[in-house]
Amino acid sequence: MCGIVGIWGKTESPLEDLIQKMRDIFPYRGPDSKALWINNSDKIGLGHRRLSILDITSSGNQPMSYNDLIIVYNGEIYNYIELRKELEIKGYSFKTGTDTEVLLASYTEWGKECLNRFNGMWAFAIWNKKNKKLFLSRDRLGIKPLYYYQTKDSFYFASEIKAILCALNNHPMLSPQLIDSYMSFGYIPGENTLFKGIKRLLPGHLLEITPQNLTITKYWDINFNNDYDLGFSHYLKQSRHILEDAAKIRLRSDVPLGIFLSGGIDSSTVVGLLSKKVPEHLKTFSVAYNFGSKYNETEYARSVSSKFNTKHYELFISTKEFQDFIPKFVWLMDEPVTESAAISLYFIAKLAKEHVTVILSGEGSDEIFAGYDLYHYMSIIEKYRHLLNPEIAQKIASFFPVGSKFRKYLSLSSIPFEKLYRGISTHEEHYKDLLYHRDFVDFIEKNKEIEFIENLFTKTEGKDILSRMLYFDIKTWLVDDLLIKADRMSMAASLELRVPFLDYRLVEFAATIPSHYKLHKGINKFILKKMVKDLLPKEIIDRKKMGFPTPLKIMFEKDLLNYSKDILLSRSAFIHSYFKKEKIENLINDHARKKLDHHRVIWQLIVLENWMQGFFNKCAS
Repeated sequence: MCGIVGIWGKTESPLEDLIQKMRDIFPYRGPDSKALWINNSDKIGLGHRRLSILDITSSGNQPMSYNDLIIVYNGEIYNYIELRKELEIKGYSFKTGTDTEVLLASYTEWGKECLNRFNGMWAFAIWNKKNKKLFLSRDRLGIKPLYYYQTKDSFYFASEIKAILCALNNHPMLSPQLIDSYMSFGYIPGENTLFKGIKRLLPGHLLEITPQNLTITKYWDINFNNDYDLGFSHYLKQSRHILEDAAKIRLRSDVPLGIFLSGGIDSSTVVGLLSKKVPEHLKTFSVAYNFGSKYNETEYARSVSSKFNTKHYELFISTKEFQDFIPKFVWLMDEPVTESAAISLYFIAKLAKEHVTVILSGEGSDEIFAGYDLYHYMSIIEKYRHLLNPEIAQKIASFFPVGSKFRKYLSLSSIPFEKLYRGISTHEEHYKDLLYHRDFVDFIEKNKEIEFIENLFTKTEGKDILSRMLYFDIKTWLVDDLLIKADRMSMAASLELRVPFLDYRLVEFAATIPSHYKLHKGINKFILKKMVKDLLPKEIIDRKKMGFPTPLKIMFEKDLLNYSKDILLSRSAFIHSYFKKEKIENLINDHARKKLDHHRVIWQLIVLENWMQGFFNKCAS
């Protein structure tokens, strides 16, 4: 796991100085070595910071040369051993034990088709000295980040946005319409970022740039081809087989590794599958808050640790530690993301780093096996939609008491699926009407960024409702919230995080499983629960999902409420350019008097203001 940067084209400052500046803005991404490769005649520079995992000798340092190719690479190709053997049969020889060299040889042999042979997580750039061509790629699911920025005369890329910003002397400006996206989702979905012109290379895409043009191509997508039922037993056995291999192949490492263990079914499954596949006791790590059992999973984590005889470590976080870390959290994330569990993840990553360099976790299971309650609720609404036309549904709903489940489901069933799911997946719109300045409302109405979201729903037309929801969440919530959180917080601790549930083979196979095996009679992740019933205790399989929960609501009863007043009502608060100060104050006061619970939107504004203080004041023109 590493950090990569690069520039191709004309620059105002010396190229070497800029690459060095970019590379050194995130030392935590690669504390083991750092290097540059500069070719002033071609006006290209590459930079790399290394966290050594495979072949930890200096022979694995980057940028790495291979014939006419130079690479900077972040990630792991887990099947590099098998690829290496295949390439050796074809006559290739290798000087190192790294997957980086195998990647370069694979690109030499198969060109961009090599991406379809890789099993792993990656973001890399390859410069072809002979053809004067730059090739970038990001893994299928977006586990590793990659950003780029193009001007008339130059092209920049990096693992984190802040690296591009420092090379541009903070020229990019804010994209105000994306503040609206943030207020809707709690993160920014799609290729655009809050900085004008700085884009994400989307998961499953490659980018090729020559002196003449830049092209972006999708090389992979998920196909929910689950119309044919081959029987529950088939899907059960095959899923277990793939998951076991996905977990096993992620043990490949020349440094110590461990597992984040919340005590839920996902992380416990990873522990159970790997407990007998390591030469010594597995190391497991948990985090909690001292606010009662609702926010403390340590009891379940200890139970799993005891069953599988792991060496277990625990950490408890105080409200003060949480609050003090907020500005750094926002800085590390690059963009505002309301995922407060990211702060918990940072602290547990710091603890884990004291003992291991690689960590495995359970991310991705909910999105491929249908783990969220929302999927169940939406399925109920869809049943009502098929039974009744919208007008009749609304009339019947009026006979039920306000607040009853039947009234809620009947009322919602009259709303088109795309609009409804997008709405339920987002924060309540009435906050926007309350908080936004009028001129801001007028601006975003003219600049609404909804095409990306609409295209996602279009791609799954004709599929069942659960498949459509899973596809949407994999392409938005998973990649632009959960995986960004996982990458930033683990890398901030110089820790490599691996996710067995997001092995592309398992993701592809899960997409072929009929939806009624994932969500069965109201039971979420039904097939996964059956898959591991011989592995985990019943109380772990059946317990309600938590996943390192953050007690935000309790924190807002006192400490965070005072903090919100200080930061959001300050005369110098940046958000007052877009949000009405008096309405923010009313929200805080109503919450303090327990008139209404506004803690989620107040937290969202806290994150946004911290982001503006850390970035916007430096980047506004």
